[in-house]
Amino acid sequence: MPRSTNSVASRARRKKIMKRAKGYFGRRKNVWTVAKNAVEKADVYAYTGRKQKKRNFRALWIQRINAGVRLHGMSYSVFIGKVTKKDIKLNRKVLADLAMNHPEAFKAVVDAVK
Repeated sequence: MPRSTNSVASRARRKKIMKRAKGYFGRRKNVWTVAKNAVEKADVYAYTGRKQKKRNFRALWIQRINAGVRLHGMSYSVFIGKVTKKDIKLNRKVLADLAMNHPEAFKAVVDAVK
């Protein structure tokens, strides 16, 4: 009995990768081995990027909170220490939003912490 290959499935697998490589430059879009490598590398970058996004946003929130708190004569580290001690359950994302868009509400939080 000769060996039979499932060409339908392998074609579908290749099509899936080639579809994801659409829009790439040069041979990366239409040569199977090059496209496969490009798509795999893109997946690595995407995974790494999702982790970096979290870091970048946290850093941005910290900068915004620091800027808002310094207007009230306090540093970021002192403020976060006091927020933790007072058991105020607001995360950095919310505090940064208050500092940027609702300064009067942020001032109330700062006064509650002082």
